Amino acid sequence: MPVYAAYGTNMDPKQMALRAPHSPMRGSGWLQGWRLTFGGNDLGWEGALATIVEDSFEQVFVVLYDVPEWDENSLDQWEGAARGLYHKVRLRVQTLDGEVVAWFYVIDGYEGGLPSARYLGLLAEAAEKAGAPDDYVRRLRGRPCTSTGG
Repeated sequence: MPVYAAYGTNMDPKQMALRAPHSPMRGSGWLQGWRLTFGGNDLGWEGALATIVEDSFEQVFVVLYDVPEWDENSLDQWEGAARGLYHKVRLRVQTLDGEVVAWFYVIDGYEGGLPSARYLGLLAEAAEKAGAPDDYVRRLRGRPCTSTGG
């Protein structure tokens, strides 16, 4: 079964259940050597969107889901992969049970721009619901953002 790693609002199991109802949460882990950032300011609905970029000194908390093909197609639609907003990459995730290869959505746009406060709040809430460490959630909430959309 293909494994999807969520680092954005899909970390929220309830949201993921709406988007991919046949994709159970498998666990969580860390993507080593990458960092969470924002990009595609002109592509988002309220400013920049979450993405990941390589950075050997950083790590990103992720939630893993087992995703059958029919749910993967649904997620591609939700995430804009079918429209070219994001592309998929396969990367190794560190979990308490060892390493797992999972696919991620990475934005097809430049890094830069700020997310809206609302979007950043949704991202922090999703991380909290998924069991991210308190310091990780606190850092998310403290990131720069715009006070209004766009």
